[in-house]
Formats: sequence, structure tokens, C-alpha cells
Amino acid sequence: MTDIVNIIAAELNAKDSQVTAAVKLLDEGATVPFIARYRKEITGGLDDTQLRNLESRLNYLRELGERRAVIVKNIDEQGKLTPELSLAISQALTKTDLEEIYLPYKPKRRTKGQIAIEAGLESLADALFNDFSLVPETLAAEYVSADKGVADVKAALEGARFILMERFAVDAKLLKKVRQYLSENATIDAKVIKGQEKAAQKFSDYFEFSEAVKSIPSHRALAIFRGRNEGFLSLNLNADPEKPEEQTGSIVEVMIAQHFGIEWQGRPAEDFIKQVISWAWKVKLLTHMETEIFSEIREKAEAGAISVFATNLKDLIMAAPAGAKVTMGLDPGIRTGVKIAIVDATGKLLNHATIFPHPPQNAWDKSKKTLINMIRQYKVELISIGNGTASRETDKLVAELMKAEPELKLNKIMVSEAGASVYSASEVAANEFPDLDVSIRGAVSIARRLQDPLAELVKIEPKSIGVGQYQHDVNQSDLSKSLTSVIEDCVNAVGVDLNTASVPLLTRVSGLTKVMAQNVVEYREQQGRFESRTELKKVARLGPKAFEQCAGFLKIRDGKNPLDASSVHPEAYPVVKNILAANDCDVTSLIGNTETLAKLKAEDYTDEKFGLPTVKDIITELEKPGRDPRPEFKTATFKEGVDTINDLKVGMTLEGVVSNVTNFGAFVDVGVHQDGLVHISAMSDTFIDDPRKVVKAGDIVKVKVIEVDVERKRIAFTMRLNDEVDLHANKADKSANGRNQANRKPQNNKPRGQKPTGNKSFGGSQGGGMMNSAFADAFAKAKKK
Repeated sequence: MTDIVNIIAAELNAKDSQVTAAVKLLDEGATVPFIARYRKEITGGLDDTQLRNLESRLNYLRELGERRAVIVKNIDEQGKLTPELSLAISQALTKTDLEEIYLPYKPKRRTKGQIAIEAGLESLADALFNDFSLVPETLAAEYVSADKGVADVKAALEGARFILMERFAVDAKLLKKVRQYLSENATIDAKVIKGQEKAAQKFSDYFEFSEAVKSIPSHRALAIFRGRNEGFLSLNLNADPEKPEEQTGSIVEVMIAQHFGIEWQGRPAEDFIKQVISWAWKVKLLTHMETEIFSEIREKAEAGAISVFATNLKDLIMAAPAGAKVTMGLDPGIRTGVKIAIVDATGKLLNHATIFPHPPQNAWDKSKKTLINMIRQYKVELISIGNGTASRETDKLVAELMKAEPELKLNKIMVSEAGASVYSASEVAANEFPDLDVSIRGAVSIARRLQDPLAELVKIEPKSIGVGQYQHDVNQSDLSKSLTSVIEDCVNAVGVDLNTASVPLLTRVSGLTKVMAQNVVEYREQQGRFESRTELKKVARLGPKAFEQCAGFLKIRDGKNPLDASSVHPEAYPVVKNILAANDCDVTSLIGNTETLAKLKAEDYTDEKFGLPTVKDIITELEKPGRDPRPEFKTATFKEGVDTINDLKVGMTLEGVVSNVTNFGAFVDVGVHQDGLVHISAMSDTFIDDPRKVVKAGDIVKVKVIEVDVERKRIAFTMRLNDEVDLHANKADKSANGRNQANRKPQNNKPRGQKPTGNKSFGGSQGGGMMNSAFADAFAKAKKK
């Protein structure tokens, strides 16, 4: 355990004591949000990000330790555990290193090398390897034996070769050297499989592709792996991308010879050994290393993709809430009509209907009248319009209504409806609205996600929200864990209204299980609203530990104790009482009294249980109790008359909403049913290595159209609005060399060793083109599903 603490402390740049304290709390069942907010004294102020990393590494290193113990036991039982081997095993810091050390001792299936050893050929292999002056054929003749299955000299030498090959292939030190070399110098190469050129067009960027193993970004790595999985691309590891032309054989073969101290002097057995080395590389090591390195690339790419998804998800669910206002949700449709749902300020469904303003019914005026009547009846303040099919047409209907009835003082906002259909058919929706049509449930979700994105989006499977990068290609378990952590951190950062929260929202609160959350709601329905946090102790199966973990994150507005509406934990209420007593005031007059609170010295109220960090947090919370960390609500204004991709013209400047951020740029929704890409090279006048340094999901931005491909449904934008653009930069104008529409070239981050790709439309220098990416195509299609 000491070693684990030392390793994690070094990685987090923290003290051993901080890590030890955090591990103890986690092992006792404390959650990351609880530790981060209410146990700062104990952990020395480790934040939620550090704690998440600590928790992840703790699990990995413990698994590594368990595997290490198994390996030591197995080798010891074989009688082969030496002090040197034991030390090497104890110093292995990755599962890969550990398994390579174990490789020579791992029980194996019966190999050709083992068969050769059983035939008595090991001494032949040893002799030829130790003395190159021996003549292989002469020595091998002594080992020919029909009884042992060695028919002739050729068979004897072949057996010796297999013995040495397998010995080389499990040499841990050699494997480490080769892996280090390949990680730094090799490339991953992709080619289209012959005959698949037409079917594989979405992977056309990778028909002739090569990129350094050490620098290939996650989106390109996942794209080529998907191409291989779908049977369109072949991949191979190129160990010698910069090998001198005059050199025969692989550089790795030279490394193997050097590893064993072999010098070529023209001795009789050298040709035999050269062949052994060549076969060991091509047959054994290359296959092993290709599998291992491809696996590492994929794991790294998946981790990058999961990180992108997690970041975007956080930005989306932490988007500004429109607030507790009566809201009309419109789920647009053409043939099936526009579904209407009206919810009150708390999200309760008031009424629903369906109108048919679009073809084939074309009941435009009748639909408008229905909307007006419902708006007046329920005093609607906000109209939330889903951004799917017929959204712009429905937006136009509402705009006409607002213009004709200005006294209604309405605001309309177009919201992402990603995941609404998933929610509609979910068990959560069925339990919430058992008698409601699935299509109307979607309209309810669209209304509520405008009021409070966090409260509504937690009901939807995170993978269905549509802000990921190759989310279906990554490890689903790791993705789920990461997204669950993000949602938990966000929910607990904002806090939850105990008297209105749904079961899915309560389930995300620190310390609460789904059963506890259901019991909380049932208690509320049977006993009425909660008047104090202490009432939680009456909820079935919610014990002292769960109360400790959840109480500070559950808020009660207008309850018996004003502190219950704040993030001050009930365990710390005595601190507030001391403050009140020392300043001769009551809690109502103290809350929000910035003048009095500014004069308080936190150190005056500390004791053995509550240290300076906690007291400072309490004073800060009393200044603005229950404050929402989310930003102020703002909306984008889509350009009038620009409703479809066909309405876009190169050079147009538009306002839009960032719908997704990837490693290579950001997608922006300008209201044409197809998101456009701002490549990383077109996001800033200065070089950036991460699009998130400029934008995040939900941001409102201005972009300029620099290229439109109607046929492929691709749009390229720039956020450098002063750039001049090629007004003919579109699919139809083949003469326009679209490699770089802007006057100033974008930063060239093209990795060393990358070969030109086949399609150079949509400019830019990263990854073979600003829009020329398999992910751009796949994501653009997935966004509108």
C-alpha cells in the first residue's frame, strides 16, 4: 500500500499524507463529491479532478498488485523465483511490463519449440548459439533420430531454430528495447483493401495513410481501426519508415543482434543465426509487438475520445438553465405533425396536443391559432423548439405568432433534441408518463431541458446525448464509468432541490442509491414536502452513512431552517451557531449580509473538527446561499432566410451554437439541420493545440462560411472573421484548390511521416484537410439521427 501511495502522490504532485487520507475515505465508502467539498482538511484540499484520477489509479494499481501476487506465486511454485526476478516483478509499474516478465514462465500450449526440446534438440540450439565457429549441418547430423521424430539434418536445424526463436520472443529485456524503439520510431500504415474502394469511400482519407505511432491523434486512430473492423482497411506496423535504402533486413534485427552481443565475422553458424533472428522478428516479435502497440494506440485513443465526450457532456449539462418558467416544448415533424407539451415552472405536464402546420396537411393558420390559445391559457413564457426535422419551419411558425401577438412577451429558443427519443421510450419516461404517447414524452423532454438541462439530461443514457467522438468504438465500460462520474460531479456541484427532484436526479446525488432515491420520492408523495434535512433520516434504508454523504447536496427552499437551502452541511451547523452567537444576530439576518460576513475572520471559528478550509467555505456560502455555478442564460439568433444547407453561401457570417468539441475542431449549429466544422486551425489567430481553449459545447459563436459541399452535407466554417475566403470554394467548383481558403495558412501540425491522402477538398493542413476526415462524415450523420 505504501508503494501505491508513493506512486499516486508523485503523479498528482501531492503529499503522501493527502493520498493516504483520500484512500482511507474512499475505502470507507465516501464519494468523490463529498470528499472534495466536505473533507478538505483531511485531504489537504484535493479537488474532484485529482480525486477522480486518484480513484482510477488506485483501482489500477491494486489490480496490478493482485496480478503481481499471482505471478510471484506461480513462478515460485515452478521453483524458478530468483531474487533478481522477484525485484523485477516488484518494480513493474504497468500490466504490460508485468506480463512480459512473466512470459517465459507462463504455462503455454505445446509449441514447435517445446516439441523440439522434447526431441532433444535444445543442446544443438545452445551449441550453435554459443559457438558460431561450428558448422550447423555437421553438428545437426548427430541429432537425427527417427525414434525422436527428427527425420534429417533439415528437421534438426529447424527444431533448433524454433527453440531459439521462442527464447528470443520471451526475453523481457529485449522486448522492452524493441517496444521503446517502435513506440518512438514506427508508423501505423493503412491501405484500402483491394476491391473495396467504392464501398469504403467514407474512409477515403486513409486509402494510403501513414502516421507516427507516437503522435497519431485519437480521432484518426479510431477512424482507421473502425475502417479495419468494417473490412475496408488493412493496417500494419511499419518498424522501418526511415531505414536507409542500402540496409537489408529490419532495424529491429540489428537491435536483436546487438542485444545478444553478436558480431558478424563470417563464421559458419552466422547464416543460421541470422535466419533465426529474421524469423524471430518477422514471425514472433513483429506479430506480438503489432498487437501490443495497436492495443496501446487504441487504449490511448479511447481514453482521448472518452475525455472529449466527458468534457462535452459536462459543458452540455452544466449549460445555463432558462429557469422556473412555464414552458412550451415543440417536437417538430412533417407528416407526423408538431407535438406540443406545456409544463409548469416545476416541469409538471399541464397539457399536450399535436398540430399539423407542414405538408401534407398544411394547417398553418389553424396550428397557429391552437398555439396562441394554449399559450394564453397557461401563460407560457418560453417556447422550446427541438432542432430536428422541420425545426426551422416550426421556428418560422412561432416567429409569425410572436410578431402577430407581441403582448404575449414570448421568448423562443431552439434546443438540441439529441436523446429525446431515447428518453421517450425509456423505463424512466414510462414510469413518469405511463399513459402518454411516446411522441409527446419527447416534447416534454424538449421543454424541460430548456428549463434545466441538468435535471432533464440525467434521465437519458449519456451515450445517447450525442456529444461524443467515436463513442460506439470505445470501451463501453470505461465510457460509462467516466460519464457517470461527470454527471455525479455536475449534479453535486449544482445541488438538488429535495422537494422537486426526480428519481434519476436523486440517484446521482452523493451517497444515494436508486432504491434510496425511489424511497425519497415515495416518502415525499406520502408525507408531503420535506421541511428539513433531518427528515431524510426517516426515509427507508437511508442510514447515517448515506445521510452524511448526501445531506449537503440536497436543498430545501422555504424550509424550517434557512441553512437547509444552502450547501452548508448539517454537520457544520454548529459552526454557524458559533458565528451567530459571536455576532449577536440570527441566521436570517446573517445570510446574504456581505458587510458583516466580510468582517468575519475564519480562524476565529475553527476547532478540532472544523478547520480553516471548511469555515471559509461556510462564510462564502452564507454570502450567496444556494448559488448556481452555471452561467447566465443566453440564446443564439439564427439568420433569417438561412434554413437549409442550400441557403449557405461562402463568405456569410452567421451566429450559431457550439454543439460538439473534438480534438480537431468544433461543430457549430447555425440552424440548417447540419452542423458545420470549425477546424482547429481556423479557430484562432494564434496557434492552439486544444479546441477547448477557445470554445466549449453550448457556447454562442460567430462563424464565417468558407466552404459548402451540399452533396456530402459538409460545411466548413472559420472563426477568424477577418480572413478573406475563396467565394468559389465549394464542391461544384473543381478549379478551386480548397487546400487553404484563408489568406493566412493555418498552423501546420501534420505529423511526421504522414503520406498525402487521396482527397484534398476542404482545406487545412491537419489530418489531410479541414473537413476531410472520416469522423467529420460519421459524426455529421450521427448528429441528426
